Order: sequence, then C-alpha cells, then structure tokens
Amino acid sequence: MIRARLDKMLTMLVAGVLAGLVLAVAALPVALVFGIGFSALSTPYSELPNTLRTPPTAQRSNLYANDGTTLITSFYQEDRVDVPLREVAPVMRQAIVAAEDVRFYHHSGVDLRGVARAFTVNQRDGETRQGASTLTMQYVRNVLSSDPRLTEQQRQAATEVTSARKVQEMRYALALERELDKEEILARYLNIAYFGAGAYGIAAASKRYFSTSPAELTLAQSALLAGLVRSPHTDDPINGDADAALNRRAYVLDRLVESGQVPPAQAAAAKAEPLNLRPSETPNDCAAVPEAHNDWGYFCDWFTRWWRTQSAFGGNPEDRALTLRRGGFSIVSSLDPAVQRATVEQVLGVYPVTDRRAAPTAVVQPGTGRVLAMAVNRTYSVADNPSGQTNRPNTVNQLVAGGGTIAGYQGGSTFKLFTMLAALESGLPLRTEYDAPGRLVTSYPVSGEASCDGRWCPENASPFMDGEQDMWSAFGRSVNTYFAWLTERVGADRVVEMAERLGITFRSESDARLARYGAKNWGPFTLGVSATTPLDLANAYATVAADGTWCAPLPVMSIKDAAGRPVDAGQPDCRQVLDTDVARAAVDAARCPVGDQSMYNRCDGGTAKDLRGRLGRPVAGKTGSSERYATETVVAFTPQLAVASQATNPDDPRDAVGQAVQSRLVDAVGEVLSFALRDQPVRDFVPPSERTAYEVTGARDGN
Repeated sequence: MIRARLDKMLTMLVAGVLAGLVLAVAALPVALVFGIGFSALSTPYSELPNTLRTPPTAQRSNLYANDGTTLITSFYQEDRVDVPLREVAPVMRQAIVAAEDVRFYHHSGVDLRGVARAFTVNQRDGETRQGASTLTMQYVRNVLSSDPRLTEQQRQAATEVTSARKVQEMRYALALERELDKEEILARYLNIAYFGAGAYGIAAASKRYFSTSPAELTLAQSALLAGLVRSPHTDDPINGDADAALNRRAYVLDRLVESGQVPPAQAAAAKAEPLNLRPSETPNDCAAVPEAHNDWGYFCDWFTRWWRTQSAFGGNPEDRALTLRRGGFSIVSSLDPAVQRATVEQVLGVYPVTDRRAAPTAVVQPGTGRVLAMAVNRTYSVADNPSGQTNRPNTVNQLVAGGGTIAGYQGGSTFKLFTMLAALESGLPLRTEYDAPGRLVTSYPVSGEASCDGRWCPENASPFMDGEQDMWSAFGRSVNTYFAWLTERVGADRVVEMAERLGITFRSESDARLARYGAKNWGPFTLGVSATTPLDLANAYATVAADGTWCAPLPVMSIKDAAGRPVDAGQPDCRQVLDTDVARAAVDAARCPVGDQSMYNRCDGGTAKDLRGRLGRPVAGKTGSSERYATETVVAFTPQLAVASQATNPDDPRDAVGQAVQSRLVDAVGEVLSFALRDQPVRDFVPPSERTAYEVTGARDGN
C-alpha cells in the first residue's frame, strides 16, 4: 500500500516537471502517462473487456484413440495448450521475468522507472527506441490482438504503436494487477506468448524446440525460450537466425546473474552449451495422422464430419470447425487401434491398395453406436492419382461412411432385413409362408431389364430357392421372390421408412427423391438397389443386435473442454426404434444366412453357412449381391459387435466385382469379429416369443 502511494505521488511529481516537455515534443506514447498520472489511467476491473477477465486464448484440441493416450492427431489455429504455473520449471519463470520485465514483482502493472528510462532514451535519440511495456502490459496487448471476435482491422489497431493504444494498455494493466496476483498474470502471459516456429504458449514451445514439457526445462533451454518472445519471427532458431537466438539467450542469462537468481558460473556453463534443439512438430488435421497409421485418416475425417454436425460446438458447421481448432478439447475417440489394425489387414487381403476395387469396412458397437474401426484399401492422401483414377491409390473421400461425392454402393439383399422388420412390425410372424416362384411379376411399375410389360418382376438366383418358404428360410437362402411378395403385402413405403428409421441415409439425389415422393412404388428397394455405406449397414444391423435400440454412429468415448469439464456431445445418442420382440425375431431369422441355428430350429440353409463354425460363437448376419454382382456386401453381428464390408469400384459402379469376392468378404468379416471379440465372453441372442414367431397379431410397436 505504501509503495503504491509513493509510486502515485512520484508519478504526479514527474508529471508536473515533464508534462509540458513531453507534450511539446510529442515523444513516446508513455509521455501521456506523465501528463495524467496513475489515478486517471485506472479502469475498474468490472469494466475491463471480457477477453481480459476470461482470456479466449486459442488452444489446441487433441484427438486420441480409445486408450486415451495414443494421439491420432491435433487440430489448431495456434499450437497452444494452457498449463498452470506449477507445471512450469521455476527457472523458466525467472527467465521470462528477467528477459521482459525485471521489476515485474515491484510495480503495479505500469513501471514508473521504466517509463522514465524510456522517456530519457527516446528524448536523447529523437525517436521511439524503448516503450516501457511491462509484462502485464504485454499480456494485455497479446490478449486484445488475439481476440477471435475481432476483425483483422481491429487486431491491427490493438497492436498499433499509438498514444491511445499505450494509454489503454496501461489502464487495463493497472486494473488487472489490482484484481489478479502476480502468479496468475505470469501464468497467463506464459500461456499466450508467441515463441516462434508456430508455438504459442510455453507448453507448445517446450515441445516444439526441445521435445520436453515446461516442467523439465533446463536453465539454458529456459533462457533461450525467454529470449525468443521479443522477436519470435526472426530469432526462431529452427526457421530463423540461430546466432540471434544464442545472443538473446546470453542476454537473458546475464540478466539472471544481475538479479542474483543464477550464480555466474552456472550462467557461464549454460552460455557454453550448444543449442541442442530437439524439434518436434505437432500434427495438425487428419492429413497429419502418423505415417505408420495412415489408415486412421478415414476415421479422423469422419470424426471431423461428425463434429461439424454437433450443435453443442456452434451455430453452423463453420463455427463448429473453428471451435475444434480453438477450443482446447481433449477427445478420446472410439477408434480401437488393435481392431483397426486387424480390420485393415483383412481388407488388404480382399483387395490390395493398387486394385481398382475397394472393400470399405466398418465396425460398430451395438447399444452405443461407437465405431471401433473404419478401413479401406486406399492411402489417405491428397496426392495426385494417375489419370482416370479418382480414388486410387490416394483419396481423402469418405469411402467408408459416405458424404461429399460418395453416395455409397448398392447393398443388395442386406436390405431384406428392412422388409422383414416391416412385416414383423405389421403383425406377421416369422412363420409367414409363401410358395415362392422362380420369378414374380409384381404391381410395381418399372422400366428396363427388370421389367415384365412395365412391371417389376424379380427372379431368384437359383432354382433351389423356389418353393415353400417362411422368413427363416427365405432370409437364410436370400429368396428374392419371397421378399418381393412380402414387400407388396406390407407396402414398399413401410420398408423404406424402416430403413430410414434404422439410419440408412439416402445420399444419392435419385434415391432421396424416390424415398420422398415414390416410396409406395419402390418395390425393388427390398433388393438393395439404393446406395448405402458399410457404416450405415453396420449400424442398422447393430440396432437389431441391441434389441431395437438405435444409436447414432459415434466416433468418441468422451470429450472434455479446456477446463477439463465433460461435454455431453460425447455421450451416446440412443432411442428405442423397434419393439424388442420384433428385433429379436429379426435376429433369430438372421442367424440362418451365416450357418447358425434359430432358437426354433427353423434355419435350413444359408449363403455364408460356414461363418458360425469358424467364429465359434452365436452370430447373425446377411450377404447381399447387387444386379449382375456389381457390388457384394456382407454384414455379421453378435450381441457385442457388428461388422459390414462391401466390395465395389468407387470410381465406376458399372465395373462388377463378381460373385467370387463374396467368400473373401465373409472370411474377412469373420476374422475381424473373431479378433475384436477375443477377450469378450460368449453371449447368445435372446429368443423372440412364440407369438412373434408363429402367430399373426396386431401391429407390434409396443416400444
């Protein structure tokens, strides 16, 4: 209190002596201080801009794998992570004060002695050579100039060398010092200062130059970093002038000796040390995933697409993307590196990276929607491809989840699940029988090869599929005419609505138009003529695995903001979309295609009948072939996991992959399930009620 009053009195005394001279020569902006005195400069803390009371410093967001420690990548505009002062080495704290404001602990935000010294030097030299900015004033300037709400013009004004700007800095600095203690101001300064080479704040600088943490900085390292903040763009020893950086280091060491904080011998030893840089660069965005894990790029890309849809992070996609780059979030993703690696290995066993065909594959957890793996035989890169090869071997297009230019790939008979669910929900039982012909002429109007006098007339893939069928056998053998008949019975629009309810998204304009305006006549939908993606299919089948609980596909386990507070957007978004018994009935029939047996022993054939034996645990699923085997699809699931894989040519849908690849897809999906479930207990499905299995009832929509 006494010191503050003396400073004020001395200020006013100096003002009386020097005011006329200062104003007359229009010298340094600090001259205004002499003419007004501290009391006039003072601003109430409550009137400070919010940016100074709660500084909106941009901080790096980190995306981790599901173990919470393996870094996938980071997102930032400014590479910065705030750290508390206790996590900064004491010698670093001493060095920054010695370098920038040796009287930091002896003034109240504006250093009167520094003002007088700057005035004398500037008057002597006839130009502005010293500005008398304290560390607190520098902090004010840094905050105002980095405020994301300011325009570029306003940011420039915040750092412009003018009398008004200098007076404003002083007023704000005095107010801050009355409210915050020195340690808080020092911590804020260390976290906002720019140290060059793209490193904002002491944590990023420690890593960028020395691959260490702020707590582990040595004397020589601390002196070097402290010396950089004066001229970070030119003195940066990585990209700029290493000799200038060494000179600044020596300057800081001398100041530490002068202030009695470091013995001369210790400072001399530090001066003699070489730079000993150990540079490391923080990855930024999905293109910077570790080179050894390039396949993570597709999951990362999908994560950013998901983030831009979350209203918790802003009012529009652009604001949300900016929040990710500035918000300092710690994001633990759902990506399981081991399951991802196993999935990639299996995908590459189907097709190599150089093959024009692709096998995008997704792994989803029922009951949460969390995605454990996303793989495709492509290199995640923006590098150029040979002429005519849009997505081979390099692409950043979302081949697994769809979006952008990727509408998806025909799912074939995997869509029969939606017809069966619609029928079960309408009150029909699994035992619904029909004498399926080899070809069925329906009432649905179509044109082209699938038309019989203007009506859709699908046929079965084999004569062995003809004859008496129920839902168990027809789903197991994939009998087209049975499901065409079932679609007519329940209504094609109800089948389309069921698919949408389970998360099938129509990304193709033509599909979306049919779903909206022509669903009642879209009979072929039951055979999967609509484009879909492995992620959509895996999640749809995961819904029946979870007793009818649909969950939005989720790329995260948890999200914490910069203050360590959990963010609700990281939690599963689930709801019951099917009657539980309807879902269980569909699962019971879905055991037939993959060689398992239904709870009522009604399975008598399947298109992937060896899968159950190889997996060694209860499993359900479906295979699907599109017209002329242009695409092949396999989905398989247990109560704990769902996997979907599709074989396709993303650049040319007319380039048929052929039926032979289906067996490789079945093997791949089975191996992924086997590996991912290796440490999990064997769980069986819950059987449906006899009523749903055998009796016609009213609509089953109890949930």
